[in-house]
Amino acid sequence: MRISGERVTTAAHGFNPTWQRHVAAYALCAPLLPSGKVLDVGCGIGHSYQLLEPRETVGVDIDPAVLAGQDRETRVADMRALPFPDGAVDGVISVQAIEHVPDPEGAVAEARRVLRSGGVAIFVTPNRLTFGPPEEVIDPYHYIEFSAAELRALCERHFDRVEFRGLFGSQRYLDIVASELARLNGVLRLDPLGARRLLPRSIRKRLYDWGLRRWRNTANGEEEAIAQADFELRGAPIEEALDLVAICHVEEAVDGLARTPAGY
Repeated sequence: MRISGERVTTAAHGFNPTWQRHVAAYALCAPLLPSGKVLDVGCGIGHSYQLLEPRETVGVDIDPAVLAGQDRETRVADMRALPFPDGAVDGVISVQAIEHVPDPEGAVAEARRVLRSGGVAIFVTPNRLTFGPPEEVIDPYHYIEFSAAELRALCERHFDRVEFRGLFGSQRYLDIVASELARLNGVLRLDPLGARRLLPRSIRKRLYDWGLRRWRNTANGEEEAIAQADFELRGAPIEEALDLVAICHVEEAVDGLARTPAGY
């Protein structure tokens, strides 16, 4: 599997902190999903779908190579055009995926379409105020990054009720993030006029991948020590969260009235 900034594929070397953050997102969001059939949208290599058991999950990704070998049903599809009928599933989870499409509204709308009455969709996406300059998307694999207010507004256009939480990290994880930010800022200072923005996305991806593999070729003890326990979900201060977690509900109709399922 090619190592790039597009997907989380390994916990080796300096990639462990990011790997653990992604795994923790699945583990912490699992109790918020209903039982039944759940779509794992933008699932990549499917590193954590077992954490959603005993639910039946279906992995969905646009790249057939990353779906190969997953011991569950998988579908090759764009998250903006899911190959399922209206109201076909009980839940949708999308971890670090909607930022990878130029029109994430299409992905959110599709998640709403395929959910049954009483269903829940969870979108986990990086907080654009945390990992880089808030006025610029540095990661060339990301088209759009959100603040909490922006993600909430997007989800509320399609769902009956939206809860918001953030994924927060331990101090030792935050120290790693601070170190990487310092390195990034050093690189950006070499391009004060922003000429990087004029490069084709394909070239920016190659440069980004080269830098990522170079910087994370080895791991120190702090990086190797990061585990799922270094992360938690909580509601505030949401502006400081590593990742934003939107928990989106479709109200359940009973006797012609709409109500939210008990426990949500």
